[in-house]
Amino acid sequence: MSDNAYGKLFRVTTWGESHGPALGCVVDGVPPQVPLSEADIQHWMDQRKPGSSRFVTQRREPDAVKIMSGVFEGVTTGTPVSLLIENVDQRSKDYGEIRDKFRPGHADYTYWAKYGIRDYRGGGRSSARETASRVAAGAVARQVLKTLLGPQVSIRGALVQIGEKSIDYSRWNWAGTEQNPFWCPDPAMAMDWEDYLDGIRKAGSSVGAVVEVHASGFPAGLGAPVYGKLDTELAAAMMSINAVKGVEIGSGFAAARLTGEANADEMRLGPDGKPVFSSNHAGGILGGISTGQDIVVRFAVKPTSSILSPRATLDRFGTETEIQTKGRHDPCVGIRAVPVGEAMMAAVLADHLLRHRGQVGDFRSGFDPR
Repeated sequence: MSDNAYGKLFRVTTWGESHGPALGCVVDGVPPQVPLSEADIQHWMDQRKPGSSRFVTQRREPDAVKIMSGVFEGVTTGTPVSLLIENVDQRSKDYGEIRDKFRPGHADYTYWAKYGIRDYRGGGRSSARETASRVAAGAVARQVLKTLLGPQVSIRGALVQIGEKSIDYSRWNWAGTEQNPFWCPDPAMAMDWEDYLDGIRKAGSSVGAVVEVHASGFPAGLGAPVYGKLDTELAAAMMSINAVKGVEIGSGFAAARLTGEANADEMRLGPDGKPVFSSNHAGGILGGISTGQDIVVRFAVKPTSSILSPRATLDRFGTETEIQTKGRHDPCVGIRAVPVGEAMMAAVLADHLLRHRGQVGDFRSGFDPR
């Protein structure tokens, strides 16, 4: 299997399976002398790990990260940073009954059709367990961004929709995302979601969600025209997350309902000599290059395919049958996708920052957003 790496200068390769002994990643291209410790990474891992509430899978994984290489005396050395995360709570026996059956909505059939073999224990490489490696890599990217750009940069995600229930954007409160199990910026909707998702969970079903990620404090100039567009690579990064089926930048599909006048992010010169935009329908990216505004990405996560309701399927011998998926699963996998989306945003921005510096140096042209 190829294509397990992404990025050009900040390059991440993930490895491992859901029920293997461990998983992890190798992050190449990290500049030297970036402060990095296991605690720096663990903070973000704890936000993604399973078993944190009744609304996510009850698999109990500490997701403790070990730095295996690339760090000496508390800073990076410029060599590959290798990270290891042990699996300690696998229950492979939960999947014995489906070893020959294809779970509808999963990658079971397509993996078998491509490779002639599949790891039926939790989906193997196709499992959302793989995203633990991405969050670890994203933590490294955050340290790179903070070191090179300063502490003003931030990457924050929120859950803005579960099923048909969307937040009220007028009640958006970033602090609220830390105060409920959904990363919800609307406290009133978070309470509504509790009862709604309890009903979904008790019925043995699942529901989809929409995640929104903002990157703030980044300069204008990141990205490149045509094939290296920042929004192109952000969209690809988000689409690579398990169960993601759609991505929007800025207003996204809603822009199709706007007129040119309404969609234009008008510009004026601010008192500090920097441009001020009247709106941000472009999501902080124009022509594939960042504007200095918040970079806003939104992605849709499908319902978890593992549900208790019997579903019609085929087995690998071509026999029609039914399947009921047991085990420990997320009733809404979108909840734990929030820190994953943040990690992918961080990794792409770290890559583009290094690529920009390699081509044109520091940010010295234009309005100098610093």
